Amino acid sequence: MALADVDAWFARGTMTAVMGPSGSGKSTLLHCAAGLDRPSSGRVRIGDTDLSAMSEKKLTELRRSRVGFIFQAFNLVGALTVEQNIMLPSRLAGVRPDPAWVAEVIGRVGLSDRLRHRPAELSGGQQQRVAIARALVSRPEVIFCDEPTGALDTQTAAEVLALLRSVVDQAGQTVIMVTHDPVAASYANRVMVLADGRIVQDMPQPGVQRIAEQLAMLGRRQPAASREG
Repeated sequence: MALADVDAWFARGTMTAVMGPSGSGKSTLLHCAAGLDRPSSGRVRIGDTDLSAMSEKKLTELRRSRVGFIFQAFNLVGALTVEQNIMLPSRLAGVRPDPAWVAEVIGRVGLSDRLRHRPAELSGGQQQRVAIARALVSRPEVIFCDEPTGALDTQTAAEVLALLRSVVDQAGQTVIMVTHDPVAASYANRVMVLADGRIVQDMPQPGVQRIAEQLAMLGRRQPAASREG
């Protein structure tokens, strides 16, 4: 879904949930903001850096050093250990993170006793914790999450969301999370709702009930054919 006249900013040290029906432009917004896709018009900035003016090589370098990614599918390398998966982006970028920070991140996500395990030996929640640690070790300015709890049970999802919240509150990270779940969205400082490629709601710290009501209202406005898509 293409975006239309979207003008959005994300404050440092905050967590924003991006919601909306299927095909509303959520993933497009995430990919453009992260420099994975180039918008056909307009500009995207991370801090003072204009992504639209960068070459593919420079964009790749920026994504490795200043941006973190957490996906629903975890995207771990099965042949590598937990520790190797966590350190992989740093190795690819040719940088050596501060060992004290790496140890802190691993401790924060509760994986200190799992470093020599491989992904197949971990639960879904533990695999997602590896993905979060991998995103954190480079101290990215912003972390983009695409349905990070979509494959997790309720209890594990709550643990992962609390971890992401602590990353914002304790480490001052910026988190932008696409989600369909009002409970997940309630962890955010702000909820942005998209429909047909446009921002239709921008709510500061709404509770679960208000988020669910807004989504239900939006669903009633959508034509049947659109809801099916």
